[in-house]
Amino acid sequence: MRKLWNLFANKNEAIETTLTVDQIKKEQIPGHIAIIMDGNGRWAKKRSLPRVAGHHEGMKVVRKVTRLANQLGVKTLTLYAFSTENWKRPKPEVEYLMKLPEEFLGTFLPELMEENVRVEMIGDKELLPAHTKKAVEKAMNDTKDNDGLILNFALNYGSRAEILHAVQKVLQDAKKGKIDENNLDEALFSSYLMTKGLPDPDLLIRTSGEIRLSNFMLWQLAYTEFWFTDVLWPDFSEEHFLQAIATYQKRSRRFGGV
Repeated sequence: MRKLWNLFANKNEAIETTLTVDQIKKEQIPGHIAIIMDGNGRWAKKRSLPRVAGHHEGMKVVRKVTRLANQLGVKTLTLYAFSTENWKRPKPEVEYLMKLPEEFLGTFLPELMEENVRVEMIGDKELLPAHTKKAVEKAMNDTKDNDGLILNFALNYGSRAEILHAVQKVLQDAKKGKIDENNLDEALFSSYLMTKGLPDPDLLIRTSGEIRLSNFMLWQLAYTEFWFTDVLWPDFSEEHFLQAIATYQKRSRRFGGV
């Protein structure tokens, strides 16, 4: 009971542990799900493995979750793959993380094409190593005509940097007369963000027991439903994903109203 109790961010929202895709699809599916994939290093440490082993195992979970999200009819899946702060990690770990997009997209791209998935990215692409940038750009180009699930990687992404850059662009365009600063509202400002064209996330999932946003989509998550779990990302299963959505389906979203 203790294990089940700790699985949920909101302890009063315990639900059945056996769920099926058909059951979940009977209720509203969140259109945009964002995930902070946390706990790879701790997963590896618990097994006396190098941290990179946890990242490699976590990559397998990305494939499983992507397939399931597509099966459920989720429109956008945003995955926090590498933050602007992650450059502070040991060099060998960073180098390995920069190789993962090549490995993941190199092997998974044919299936993404077959499943009509479109790959997108938010973050500063120019600071990525050339081989990482090439792999991401190839996937984006190859899938650009697909109109199914958007698999959106947040890679070298930081929300504060994103917002500051948007503010700078707004000021520049106002000075050039491209926009009237008196007409600046939330919708116009959102069009300057990296997520332009995407709806705000309906559901945020964070694994590993940490309860914070870690500089992730601070503007976009204003009215998102949060679901936290103690499960480490490499142990995150399809069942956990369904549980998160089932919890979301039980909540009442009022967006500040009554």
